[in-house]
Amino acid sequence: MTHLWVRAEQRTNEDRVGLTPEGTAKLIAAGIKVTVEDSQTRCIPTDRYAQAGATIAPENTWPSAPDDAIIFGLKELPEDGTPLPHKHIMFGHAYKGQPAGQILLQRFKAGGGTLYDLEYLVDEQGKRVAAFGYWAGYAGAAVALKCWIAQQRGQIAGPVQAYPSSNHLLAELQSDLVATGTQRPTALIIGALGRVGTGAADLCTVMGVPTTKWDMAETKHGGPFPEIAQHDLFFNCILARPGTPVFVPADAPHKPRKLTVIGDIACDPDSDFSPIKVYDRTTTWDAPALRVHDSPPLDVTAIDNLPSMLPVESSEDYADQLLPSLLTLTDLTTDVWGRAKATFDQATQSVSSD
Repeated sequence: MTHLWVRAEQRTNEDRVGLTPEGTAKLIAAGIKVTVEDSQTRCIPTDRYAQAGATIAPENTWPSAPDDAIIFGLKELPEDGTPLPHKHIMFGHAYKGQPAGQILLQRFKAGGGTLYDLEYLVDEQGKRVAAFGYWAGYAGAAVALKCWIAQQRGQIAGPVQAYPSSNHLLAELQSDLVATGTQRPTALIIGALGRVGTGAADLCTVMGVPTTKWDMAETKHGGPFPEIAQHDLFFNCILARPGTPVFVPADAPHKPRKLTVIGDIACDPDSDFSPIKVYDRTTTWDAPALRVHDSPPLDVTAIDNLPSMLPVESSEDYADQLLPSLLTLTDLTTDVWGRAKATFDQATQSVSSD
């Protein structure tokens, strides 16, 4: 019997989950065994999974799960160097040359396990079957606005937090914007037609932020893109790939600009293909803004688990998208799972297991 083991997230400020109790019941009805680890932080209470028929396991016991269990989580595993013998479904961030990703692939190779990377679960046309993109864009735009608001006060943005719902976030943000007593900033979004860009654009619309929306047609010439510097805010909402043009070159902070906040919502600063060349590391919930230039200020915000700011809405949305693929876990050789396995196999060919 196929066995899906939903692990507790071990990362700070990560309350999301990729399976709802309703989805759990559907998997069990399809003949898939479901184990859910207890969690003190998950946005959906453990007892709801028990009521749906899942077996409940102690928190963080996935390393001792049965050999045939498929371990399902969202964010990264503890970086303890241990070999990984299980099949894992998760966001690995391991296929674009990221140093931590190479270490992760070494752990899989050493343990004989397999990574089914959620970012690479794609249909026959290469489109992702599930993504948190909309809520990443929504929350990312909100954090960038928080950075801009802090600048109006002569400050750098302080810690951010999770919200019970998007309405709570919007009420706080609206109040803070009004308190600045200034005109709303202007924004430019690249990738505006995608899930991430749509989320960022929707947040800007609700907040009354005038927004320029660009997509492939506006960027196909390859740059440079002087229009970016003519807006207060810039949102990068595209996935970095080979051939992605540079949107913000390394010398941009020192040139004339209106731009004061970059929201790199795609958040791949250590990728070889990153289009934002003014920073080299992600930012955090405790310190969401990285100041890369003082006068005039230029802050970059690049938090890599933005949807967890709205954990309930983002989890329910993502889980609904992913469930049809989870229902096919009984055959890992075909469709989305077969394609993800092929991607993993190709990525690990040149990886040492030492």
